[in-house]
Amino acid sequence: MIDKSFIGHSLAPYSVLLEAGRLRFFAKATGQADPIYTDEAAARAAGHPGLPVPPTFLFCLEMDAPNPAAMRDLLGLDYRSLLHGEQRFTYHAMAYAGDTLTFRQRIEDIYDKKNGALEFVTRLTEVSNQRGEPVAELRCVTVIRNAKGN
Repeated sequence: MIDKSFIGHSLAPYSVLLEAGRLRFFAKATGQADPIYTDEAAARAAGHPGLPVPPTFLFCLEMDAPNPAAMRDLLGLDYRSLLHGEQRFTYHAMAYAGDTLTFRQRIEDIYDKKNGALEFVTRLTEVSNQRGEPVAELRCVTVIRNAKGN
């Protein structure tokens, strides 16, 4: 069983500079048809100061952490038994190419179901911009499949 004393544990914050090329690439890869995500002139004509961050792109930036596996390492989780259970986004403000975003991750909850056969870890990531303004909250639920329930 995962040690529930880790509930509330925060990982080291990290910052990422939003590069226009990465935003364009992600927008194209995810089929964003709106040109505001790939064309600066279209973005400005729509009232944006630059290319906006495409939906769900912030999830990708969690892989820019100094150690993307820090939570897994901290909890001693075997990646072979992990499933991505859920991902939710709550947006507070737009972010744009050229912004620097800071990510603060913490373990929000740890619980089990089916007599321990399934364990769940909820990670909350709070994202703010270079002015300290909240941009988004990401909630990710990781599911751990155990061979036997306890």
